[in-house]
This record gives sequence, C-alpha cells and structure tokens, in this order.
Amino acid sequence: PNRPRELHEVVCANCGVTTQVPFQPREDRPVYCRDCFQASKK
Repeated sequence: PNRPRELHEVVCANCGVTTQVPFQPREDRPVYCRDCFQASKK
C-alpha cells in the first residue's frame, strides 16, 4: 500500500532551521536539516 508519508516538524540540531522529516524523531538523538545532514556525512 502506498500511504502518504507522515511528516514531523523538527528543529535542526546544527543550524536551528525548522524542517520536516518523514520519521518520528527520537528524543535522545539530534535531528538535522537536509543541508546539515549532507554536510555531516562528508
């Protein structure tokens, strides 16, 4: 089944921008926006 992804609004732990992620963020792990996430993988 192709159900719409549920988006959760989060604040990037690195730059502070508000963004949406398709997963339930965990309290014990930082969440990053797309730009910071890409930068952290390099």
